[in-house]
Formats: sequence, C-alpha cells, structure tokens
Amino acid sequence: MSRILSLVFVLLVSARITYPSFAQEQEKDNLLPVLTNNAFQVGEKLEYRLHYGFVDAGTATISVQEEIEIHGRKTLHVVGEGKSNRFFSFFFKVRDKYESYIDAKGIFPLKFVRRVNEGGFKLSQDYIFNPDTKTVDNGKGEEFDVPVDVQDMISAFYRARVNDYTNAQPGDIFGMETFIDDEIWPAQMKYLGTETIKVETGTYHCLKFAPVVQKGRIFKDEEDLVVWISNDENKIPIQAQAKILVGSVKMDLVSYEGLKNPIAKLK
Repeated sequence: MSRILSLVFVLLVSARITYPSFAQEQEKDNLLPVLTNNAFQVGEKLEYRLHYGFVDAGTATISVQEEIEIHGRKTLHVVGEGKSNRFFSFFFKVRDKYESYIDAKGIFPLKFVRRVNEGGFKLSQDYIFNPDTKTVDNGKGEEFDVPVDVQDMISAFYRARVNDYTNAQPGDIFGMETFIDDEIWPAQMKYLGTETIKVETGTYHCLKFAPVVQKGRIFKDEEDLVVWISNDENKIPIQAQAKILVGSVKMDLVSYEGLKNPIAKLK
C-alpha cells in the first residue's frame, strides 16, 4: 500500500523533461527556482478512501499544516498519512506517515521524514536536502549528489500542482526528478485528456494522467496507474486507479477543506 500511496502523491514525477508553460524564475546569483504558487495554501486538507478490489482498505490524508523556517528559508510543513481500517488491519496493518518541509518560494524540499509500518515491516527515513550544494544527506552518514530542484515523494505532488496544463495536448509528457530510497527515481507521466469523474463528494471535471511506471514489480503494464486531477487551479487528485499484479486498488476523494481556489465540481 505504501508504494501505491507514494505513486499517487508523486503523481507527476518524470525523467528529465521540461515543463511547458511553467512560471519559473531564479533567485539572483543562485540556481534555485522561484515559482508562482496559485494552487495550495496552509490549511488545505485532502482525505481519500482506499479500496483493495471490492474491500474498503483504509484512508489516506495529506495536509498543509503550517509555515516553518529552516536555515532561514520559509517552508510549508506537509504531512501525508495512510492507515488501514479495522477490518483490513486484521490481515495487514498499515500505519504510514510522510512529512515534507517544502521551500515556500521554490516548491522544493529542505527536509523529508518517512515512517512506514506495514504488516510488521518498518522503515524510517530522514533526509536533509541541501539545495545550495545540490546534495541530500540520508541521516546515515551518506550524502548523494542531486539536481538543484530535486523533489521528495511529497513535495513532487505539490510542485506538479503549480504547473500550467492549459495548453497540454493528449500524449504530452511532463516530468521532474525525485530522490526516493537513496536514489534519483525517474518516471514519466502522460496527459490523456479531460474526463468527468463521479465520487462520493460529487461530480468533477478532471484532467486525466497516466504516470508511466516500471513494469514487472507491482504493475503489469506501464500505464496501469491512472489519476484524475481537478481541472482548476487547485489541481487536486479526485480519483486514482491502479491495476497491480495481485488485483486492483482505487483511491477516491472523500473530503477536502481549505482549498485556495474554487473546485471544478459540476454537482
């Protein structure tokens, strides 16, 4: 479940491909990006219900909680949590938590915390991103060279949301680079067009994307994960569906609050 949640949060991760219509400047005498963020704000909270086949498996939430300064830079503290419900926990208990401290001007991470507890398997990661030196310290005595605006699993989701898809055409590929599990993780995300999606909270006009993922692990084919994003300035995931080697997983939006803009809700 952790990997699927991660793929949804990283929705628009991709290899070294440039963004069209991306409002980006640079700080003086520095390569760090400066972005215009009209997509999200402190107080936003999104909640999702996860289904494994026909079974309700659990919930996932992701929220922008507060502004914090790190090394003199203003950051947004984002927290993502996934947990199995009581029934599913009887077979496989999940308690996952992700935290990212995202630079408010450039929408890139300065700190990332990951706590995974799944069926007795536990994983802890504490990454410190140093954009000035283009390195990541994994907290275990190792340092890795990374691109100047590399993303973590959570910040990639928010970085993608400030992109402008107004002129996107079906088949267009978008991307960025992320640092996951001590390595730079490339992928590709294909825009498939627009579609109307109905979930528990209503009917929404959406942009449809298929992140291209590695075949043979949990996915049969490269485009077996599809995500529908609200077609508005918020660009929040409304639904995600994944066909995996042992079944299917779906994630639906069940509540939202604190959005920065009106949502593309039809009814």
